[in-house]
Amino acid sequence: MTEKKGLFYEIRKWLILNFAVLLQVFGIHVFLTPNGFATGGVSGLAILLRSALPLMTQAEYMAILNILLLIVGVAVLGKSCGVKTIICTVLFSVEAKLLEIVLPISAPVTDQPFLELVYGILLTSVASAILFFYNTSTGGMDIVAMILSRKTSLDVGKACLAVNALIAGATFFLFNVKVGLYSCLGLFAKSFVVDAVIEQFDVCKAFTIITTKPAEIEQYVMTTLHHGVTSYDAKGEYTGEQKTVLLTVCRRIDAVRLQKHVKRTDPGAFIIITTTSEIIGRGFRTV
Repeated sequence: MTEKKGLFYEIRKWLILNFAVLLQVFGIHVFLTPNGFATGGVSGLAILLRSALPLMTQAEYMAILNILLLIVGVAVLGKSCGVKTIICTVLFSVEAKLLEIVLPISAPVTDQPFLELVYGILLTSVASAILFFYNTSTGGMDIVAMILSRKTSLDVGKACLAVNALIAGATFFLFNVKVGLYSCLGLFAKSFVVDAVIEQFDVCKAFTIITTKPAEIEQYVMTTLHHGVTSYDAKGEYTGEQKTVLLTVCRRIDAVRLQKHVKRTDPGAFIIITTTSEIIGRGFRTV
């Protein structure tokens, strides 16, 4: 039973990762590339190369760059590259080429560049957030950033921003000021959107429950929701009653179930629910 459950989660994980890669490829191919928006990464560098040296398609440039960067990454970083990153990088290159064949686009799909920038950034940011949530990426400039971080005093985040800023800045010279401004705007917007999406993935609910029926609620939390619970005795100064305070945290999907169970079990219970994305410990995040 445990093996089947493990296999199910593994299949689900790879389906989600493949969806994220496809979402990223679609956002780049449909919205960013036709407008020349190079907001960083291998796709941005490929846009610049295709413009300066139109010898290959963008997908082919991305495939070559990804292969070269993977080779360098494995040589310099070793296991830091990770198997998931290598697989996602290969998927990215293959799906980019397939989309060029199935859905060829040679010009912007609308006459509203800002609208297309917004959709391009939203799709690629959500995709990146999903990949980061599973501790992987599509390689590319992330590998360069990791190498720079190791060889210089820059941390990975600053190194990644520096590399992508150079790519976005190059659009001022290869295209025009308008495309350059849009590319820089997209670069900075993407960093904020990725952080916001990742934070939503990590959102949990922290419960403080003041009740006279702690045993039933504790049992539900531990056996049904499979979470721990902490309790301590307390006295209500207004009523003078002795009560128990329960502390627990759970995912958003379980929060509504717990709230309903508490109200059914003890209609007079006092519940304080706090939204948080920073829970570190067993069953949640590790340091």
